Amino acid sequence: MMDKSSQESCVKTISEQLSLFALDLKLEQIPISVCAQAKLHMLDAIGIGIASSHYDFAKKILHALMSLQESNDQHYQVLGVPNKLSMRDAILVNGTYIHGLDFDDTHAAGVIHASSSAMAALLSVGQRYNINGQDGLVAYLVAIEVASRIASAANGGFHAKGFHPTGLVGIFGATVLVGRIMKLTAGELTNALGISLSMASGVMEFLEGGAWTKRMHPGWAASSAVTACAMAKNGFIGPRNTFEGRYGLFNTHIDSSNQASLEKCTNGLGQIWEMQNISLKPYPACHYNHAFADAAVTLRQENAFGIEDIKSIKARISEKQMPVVCEPQASKRIPRNSYEAQFSIHFVIATSLIKGKFTLNELENDTIFDPQILALCQKIEYEIDPQSAFPEFYSGEVEIQLKSGKSLIHREQMNRGSSANPLSKQEVLEKFYSNVERVLNRTAAKNFTEDFLNLEQQKSFINTMNQMKVY
Repeated sequence: MMDKSSQESCVKTISEQLSLFALDLKLEQIPISVCAQAKLHMLDAIGIGIASSHYDFAKKILHALMSLQESNDQHYQVLGVPNKLSMRDAILVNGTYIHGLDFDDTHAAGVIHASSSAMAALLSVGQRYNINGQDGLVAYLVAIEVASRIASAANGGFHAKGFHPTGLVGIFGATVLVGRIMKLTAGELTNALGISLSMASGVMEFLEGGAWTKRMHPGWAASSAVTACAMAKNGFIGPRNTFEGRYGLFNTHIDSSNQASLEKCTNGLGQIWEMQNISLKPYPACHYNHAFADAAVTLRQENAFGIEDIKSIKARISEKQMPVVCEPQASKRIPRNSYEAQFSIHFVIATSLIKGKFTLNELENDTIFDPQILALCQKIEYEIDPQSAFPEFYSGEVEIQLKSGKSLIHREQMNRGSSANPLSKQEVLEKFYSNVERVLNRTAAKNFTEDFLNLEQQKSFINTMNQMKVY
C-alpha cells in the first residue's frame, strides 16, 4: 500500500498538468472549428501589430531598443517596419505593437488579451526554430488555452488587486508556447513555469494619467517567457507549485475576498476549448466600452434627433467594470490623450453619437479635443446595470433623455464580437485589410490571408509571414 507521502508525490501540480498538455497536444486532437477560429485571431493580431507600427508609442519603443543593440544578432523581424532586432527585443516590440491600440482580442471571463503575448513569442521563436505552419498553430492554441484558464481562475481577483492579467498571466501562456517549440521535457517546462512566476508582471497604474506601460505588458511577458525556458532547458530549477503554492500566483496576487477557483486552470484541457470564448474587437477601445459604442450608433441610426436635443445620457454597466472605464468620472469626461479616451465610457458614447462610428481615426487629437464631444461627455452619467451578463458578456445599455421629455433606450446584452455574437469571417478580414492598408495594398493583403488561413499546410511559418513583405 502506498503511504500518504508517496500518494502526495504522485499528485501532479497545476504546472505539471499544464506542461503535459502543452507538450502532448496534437493537431488532430483539435476540432476543425477551433483551428479555423484560431487562425482568424492570429491574423487579427498581425494586422493590429502592423497598424500600431506607425504610432508614436511604437516608434519610441523601437528606437529605445535599437539604441541598445550591440551584437550582430539583429535579424528578428518587427511588424510593419524594416528594422530588425535581437530575438527578445523583437518579441518585446511586437507584443507592444499587437496590444498597443487596445484593438486585440479578449477572453471575457479572464479579461485577458492572450493573443498579444502568444503571437509576439511565436513570431520570433518560430523564426529561430524554423517551425512549420502546423507547429505554429498548435503552439499558439496551447498558449491561449493555458493563459485563458489561469486568468479565469482568479475570478476577477487580479484586476481587483490592481494587476493587469494580460501581462501577469500572459507570461505563462507564452512559456508553454516557447517550451513546446524548444522541445523542453515536461520537467523542464514545469521549471520554466515556476521561473516565470518570478518574472510575471503588470499593474493597472497606467489608468491614472494615460501612461503607455499597459501597451508593453504582453511584450514583456513574451520576452520573459523565452528567458525562463532557456534557463529551464539548461537546468535552472523553478518552483513546482507555481499557482497553488503558499506564495504562488493566486495567494500573492489576489485578496482573500476573491477566492481563486484552482480547478479552472486544468478543467477540460483538450476537451473544452477556451479559444471559442474569446472575442474579437470591432472597436479600438477597452472591450468594456464596445456595447456602448454599438448602442450609441444604433440610437443615432434609428432615431431622428440632434445632439443639441440631448438633455442627459445614462450608461448602465456592471459595477465590476466601473473602475476601469467610468471612474474617476471627472477625468473620464475630459480625456487628455488617446489612451485615456479608449478607457472612457463617456468619450466612446459621445463620439459614437456624434460621429456615428468609432475607428482609429476617432482617436486622433482633433476628435479627442473636439469641443462638441467634450461638452456631450459632461451630460453622461453611469449607474449599475442589474441585468448585466458580466463577466460572460460585456453588456451595456444607453438611455438618452431628450429635452422634449422623450426617452430613447438601446441595450446590447451580448457584446458584438463575443462567442454568442461573433464577427463574421468577412468582418475579421475587412478589419485586417483596414489595419494593414498603410503598408500593404488590398491585393497583396488578400493573397497573404489566403495562404495564412491554410496555415496547417505551410512548410515554413516564417516564410508565410515573409510573403507580406512589410518588414
